[in-house]
Order: sequence, then structure tokens, then C-alpha cells
Amino acid sequence: MNPDARLAELSANLGALDKRISAACAEAGRDRQSVTLVAVTKTFPASDVELLASLGITDVAENRDQEARAKSAQTSADVRWHFVGQIQRNKAASVASYSDVVHSADRPELITALARGSARRRASALGVLIQVNLDPSEPGELGPRGGAHPADAPGLGELVESEPSLRLRGVMAVAPRGADPDAAFAQLAAVSRVLRARFPGAAWISAGMSGDLESAIRHGATHVRVGGDLLGSRSRLRGTVAG
Repeated sequence: MNPDARLAELSANLGALDKRISAACAEAGRDRQSVTLVAVTKTFPASDVELLASLGITDVAENRDQEARAKSAQTSADVRWHFVGQIQRNKAASVASYSDVVHSADRPELITALARGSARRRASALGVLIQVNLDPSEPGELGPRGGAHPADAPGLGELVESEPSLRLRGVMAVAPRGADPDAAFAQLAAVSRVLRARFPGAAWISAGMSGDLESAIRHGATHVRVGGDLLGSRSRLRGTVAG
């Protein structure tokens, strides 16, 4: 697809998505500006990040270190890079070097590794969200998605706050497959309240994707992570290298 046609496609998708977010905010009695759209650009090329930036998107997310590292280096647009995937401890320093915010801190050893990497490779503190598993008993059809038990979130927040090279931003979660997202996101909102009572600056709630963003916004999401409804089907990219 030529750049002009791709820009038109992304613009149309963004317009439709913004209407959904605006309607959800209106229904919840919230200001539209209280919700940030994070474009999940995994498997899509750096050129799409540039086009999205030209449309006003300032936040993009990736979930694999190798792809994210290369794409961030290829992108000249001024965007905030979010890492939303699970992180092996030996990849933590790499992720810290290019990410502005990590959404998937879910265990002490990872937080310690991110702090070490941030201290060595960054000039400013790395933003961190505690990933909460909203259904710890469910392994998930595609394997564990990660996330700490809700009761462990405050302790992990304490650990993040103790690291000068990290900044605690809030919480993140994915609604369990096949379950009522309202119940899941209500639980996440409760975890967020507990965390904010200790750390008032940890106000982010990263929740909601293409299929459940309305529910997430209803329960206080400040950041919604959307891929398919914004960038289109990933199936057409099979056999290509997205960088």
C-alpha cells in the first residue's frame, strides 16, 4: 500500500476509534482528554509509526524486545514508547534503554533488573506500571499472560518506589478471556485505589483493548491499548518483515 493510501486508512480508523472513546467518556461522565490512546504497533513497520505521529498519535506500544528496539531506532517521530509484553530478566536492560514506560512489571526480580538497566542506560527515570493478573487461576488458552496477584501489587509498588531510576505510574491489566470485562476492570480499579492511597502519583490505569475499551473507560482507564481496530488486520503481514 502506498503511503498516501495507508495514511488515509489510518486516518479513517483513528476517526472511528476516537468516536468510540469519546462516546465511552461521555457515558462515563469523563473528559475525553482523560483517556490516552496507545497504538499497539507490533508487527507493523516503523513507517506506520511515522504516519500515526503525523495524525497526532503520541503514544505507541510494542511487546517484543527485538522488534521494539529496532523500530524505535528507525523512527524519527517524537513519540512515547510503551512496552506492554512480558519481559525476561536478561532483556530488562535492553527494554529500559528505549522504552519510556513499561506496563508489565509483575515480579521483584524484574523490577530490580529494570532499575539496574534504567540506571545504566537512561538519563531519566523509567516509568513503570504494575501488571495485575485479574484471573490468577486461569492459565489462558495461549499460555500465561503474566501479572502479579492483586494482593501483591502494593508491595511491588513499594519496590518500584524504592528505586531512584524508576517512577511508579500505576497499574495495567488484561481482562480474562471469555469473562465479563466489567467485573475484571472493577477489580483493577479497586487495586488502583489501594495503590494510589500509598502513592498518589501512581494514577495510570492501563486497561482496555479493541473489544472492551468501553468497559475499561467506564471503570477509570486512563490509557487504552488498541492495535487491530487502528492499524488493521495483522494477517496481511504474514511473510513480511515488520520493522
